[in-house]
Amino acid sequence: MLVLLSNHLTLGATTIARIYKDRWQIELFFKALKQNLKVKTFVGTSANALKIQIWTALIAILILKFLQLRSHWGWQLSNLAALLRLNLFTHRSLWHWIDHPLEAPSGAGSLVQQLEFSYS
Repeated sequence: MLVLLSNHLTLGATTIARIYKDRWQIELFFKALKQNLKVKTFVGTSANALKIQIWTALIAILILKFLQLRSHWGWQLSNLAALLRLNLFTHRSLWHWIDHPLEAPSGAGSLVQQLEFSYS
């Protein structure tokens, strides 16, 4: 048996329970943001700054969820976010990598031609 206390005496018990359930979903969402996107603090303190950061995080989570659902690999969301962060500057096809993350990128065995730094 679960007992919920409220000072909203005009609302019914099922309405109060739904409000708590929705509030818990919001808490889980912010927990996922903090864990997967490394959002520990807000960058700004104005209402506009908070909205921008929350909308950006929402877009990032949606992209991650889309990649997770599109993949045949069976990613956990946290693993996908971490490995994407590590491979951000690796040149390879995202769609191939999402299904075959353990394969080396094409051309990984060849030497990258670099300019030599010489000084006189």
